[in-house]
Amino acid sequence: MSSNDAPVYTLAEGRPVQDPSAATVLMGSKPRGGALSLLADTQLIETLAHFPRERIPERVVHAKAAGAWGEFECTEDVSDFTSVDFLNKVGKKTKVLARISTVAGEKGSADTVRDIRGFAVKFFTEEGNWDFVGNDLPVFFIRDPVKFPSLNRSHKRHPQTNVPDSTMFWDFHSNNQEGVHCLMQLFGGRGIPASLRNVNAFGNHTYKFGKPEDGTFKYVKIHLKPDAGIKNLESDEALRLAGEEPDYHIKDMYNAIERGDYPTWTMYFQIMDPKDAETYRYNIFDITQTWSHRDYPLRPIGKLRLNKNPENHFQDIEQAAFSPSTMVPGIGPSADPMLQARMFSYPDAARYRVGPNYQQLPCNRALHVYSPYQRDGPMRVDGNYGGDPDYVRSSFRPMRFGPPDVAHDEWAGKVALFTSEVTDLDFEQPRDLWKVFKETGEDKRFAKNVAAHVGKALPEVQKKTIEMFSKVDQEVGEAIQRELDELEKKGGAGIEHDKAPVKGKGMRCKDSKDDE
Repeated sequence: MSSNDAPVYTLAEGRPVQDPSAATVLMGSKPRGGALSLLADTQLIETLAHFPRERIPERVVHAKAAGAWGEFECTEDVSDFTSVDFLNKVGKKTKVLARISTVAGEKGSADTVRDIRGFAVKFFTEEGNWDFVGNDLPVFFIRDPVKFPSLNRSHKRHPQTNVPDSTMFWDFHSNNQEGVHCLMQLFGGRGIPASLRNVNAFGNHTYKFGKPEDGTFKYVKIHLKPDAGIKNLESDEALRLAGEEPDYHIKDMYNAIERGDYPTWTMYFQIMDPKDAETYRYNIFDITQTWSHRDYPLRPIGKLRLNKNPENHFQDIEQAAFSPSTMVPGIGPSADPMLQARMFSYPDAARYRVGPNYQQLPCNRALHVYSPYQRDGPMRVDGNYGGDPDYVRSSFRPMRFGPPDVAHDEWAGKVALFTSEVTDLDFEQPRDLWKVFKETGEDKRFAKNVAAHVGKALPEVQKKTIEMFSKVDQEVGEAIQRELDELEKKGGAGIEHDKAPVKGKGMRCKDSKDDE
């Protein structure tokens, strides 16, 4: 770039400035006619005042992430069950923005920790945005939405010591045992991915895909599978990388896209007729359970490709907001209570974190928007609909309207307090997974991974945790106990047990060498 083409440095209001590194100061006692006050130095005040306001609130979960732009291509005819616009033609392409994150850690935490990975994709379709908001594991820890804050707090820092705490983690899970299936997934071989380019993504919830024009729909589970295959890290290698290269996954994703090695995933659906939902062995609205692939095989839908890094991470990725409530005609929510709660919680978090007009930012803005009943608010930048009426059913502004929603359910019942109960059914799918672990030689690794983590918890919490896993199969509890005994022979886990507060007394901080 020649000097004539270079931009002119200015203040935020556009005034050209001679030297951005200079500030107006009083030099000694001259000139006697008066000194230039620092308050008169707009450049200094503007620079200092903006700096502490550069940060927006960090996401309470999913704070650390990689992100990229890309495209989705429909590869299959799906007209037999849905009329969703971006899937209405084989070969149709849709612009997307993806964000792949850890969950429990803060923005400065290490990438290669044992944790669920969030996987969110915003599809910019002709009929509005659709947000796929899932995880890299097929199930979740809870199914009662009121437990969601407690779950996440148990995985984060202790309120007194401000360090992650194994006692807190396992105390929560041993008393909320519906999450045992997800725990087995997390502490199995897929708990630490080698690369974000090699992770699955699951929508987890059950959704409705249908045809609003005729009122028909199917229940759908959404899967994204990496075309390069699934690759994972062993715990020792992950620990080394966490210390030496804490941003390993973010760098890996960015560098791959920069060199043209674009990661791709194939999208699949499991499709269920609504009549089957009434008789299926598992509650299809329970996010802790999966649908058997034998019962409902994967049907290919399309291809996701990430091919462009963000121009600026804060602008494109940090300000991006995803919510399962962001749907398009032809897609609707099911009766999954966790889904219903997330449909409120996620946009509510975005309004707090980014602002009430977050949908106007380029990373969130839909292709076509006319929503004149949402007006004003901080940082309005889209013209605010000029003088158009801001009330419904005006005689002075004709409008066209969209199609009806996907068919609604009919309910008959009464309002009551409810919390789900844990039954033997909650241990059936974990039991099947344990058999797979044994067949593939994954059983010893799983037991070792659990023991390394729960071994730092108080003995009484260890005992309850082993009792929980023994409900899956007695062998599971015994395998974990053997690994704990081995750790004890070697001098314990190398640190003191994490100690939860009892009767007003605090707990001791865990060793800084902990990786989880």
